[in-house]
Amino acid sequence: QVTLVESGGGLVQAGGSLRLSCAISGRTDYVAAMAWFRQSAGKACEFVSGISSNGGYTDVAESVKGRFFVSRDNAKNEAYLEMDILKPEDTAFYYCAGHGRDYPSQGGEDYTTWGEGTQVTVSA
Repeated sequence: QVTLVESGGGLVQAGGSLRLSCAISGRTDYVAAMAWFRQSAGKACEFVSGISSNGGYTDVAESVKGRFFVSRDNAKNEAYLEMDILKPEDTAFYYCAGHGRDYPSQGGEDYTTWGEGTQVTVSA
């Protein structure tokens, strides 16, 4: 079994930054590509950013391109989401997810392991 635990969420003013972390524990070999998704009230869960197993490839949603940056440290079994120039519309519950293939996809249905999420609130 593999477990993902997010941290780093909180309340920040518009224009500010936050860094989310996702700690991977247990059968870490079950998780290769990682991704971040978010869900805000009344909206569907949406892909934010993903990273390949070796960190050499990343994908990012157009809505956050140039503001959000995904990375990982395989030695620490952690993934990160650096969020800059935050906007009120970035307010959501953020989840990290993983699956056993090397490259991330934008479809949530492709991911087999999910964390419980962390709340990010951006005030105007």
